[in-house]
Amino acid sequence: MKIDATDFKMVKYDDAIDEKTFQRFAKLIYELSGIVINEQKRSLLQARLIKRMRKLGLSSFKEYLQRVNQDTTGTELVELLDVISTNVTHFFRESEHFRVLAEVLQDLERAGQKRIRIWCAASSTGEEPYSIAMTACEALREVSEVKILATDISTKVLASARLGVYPENRVSNVQKVLLDRYFTRSKTADALSWQANSSLRRLIQFSRLNLAETPYPLKGPLDVIFCRNVMIYFDNTMRQKVIREFVRLLRPGGYLIVGHAESLAGTLARADLKAVGSAIYRR
Repeated sequence: MKIDATDFKMVKYDDAIDEKTFQRFAKLIYELSGIVINEQKRSLLQARLIKRMRKLGLSSFKEYLQRVNQDTTGTELVELLDVISTNVTHFFRESEHFRVLAEVLQDLERAGQKRIRIWCAASSTGEEPYSIAMTACEALREVSEVKILATDISTKVLASARLGVYPENRVSNVQKVLLDRYFTRSKTADALSWQANSSLRRLIQFSRLNLAETPYPLKGPLDVIFCRNVMIYFDNTMRQKVIREFVRLLRPGGYLIVGHAESLAGTLARADLKAVGSAIYRR
């Protein structure tokens, strides 16, 4: 078969994003999501924008910025946030937090509390909320009144999380006994995969939520909030804004769990939170 090169449209992209356009994107992204895009992240932003531009057939960063600004439906704004969001996660990441969670849940059950509410504020592709759900199922005698809200800014990762299907290499951190108990294995011609069972999925509600947009449309009080490895992308102003909302939604005695790499120093001065463990705070 003869291929005519004229049948293919080759798009040539700008070599680099210019300073003015970069600053406009950085300002827009910060206003939309609270994520700080500094000079060190210029090349990362550029690479990710090109991926989206390729799908749209655009060759200029200015063209894409214009497309975003002129989109009255808000669809392209969501696509932009999907592109720039970083989603690195795995099951039982920072495992000490799940040991503490089990103890907290057991304490609540012993105190006679039936209704338990947990918010996973950065669910990514679902490994964290499913880890929370497994922890609850293992720690409690009765989980019918446990509800987990799992939110993320990215619609793409939420779609993946709702399916709860993971290839073999993604479940390597899950103990075999838990994998057999809470996941179903399936095999295709290409690979093995595991899907979270209904016993886990029924505990979790997935929903899109932007942490930069306050007040959050949630009803408290919440017993535990997981917000790990998200606030490292925020400046101090945005962190304070987010922490205020967490405190508002937590019940007295409730727990906020953040990432080990995150420091809330400078944001707790006026917050009703006390450090009680490694990256664990209590209202």
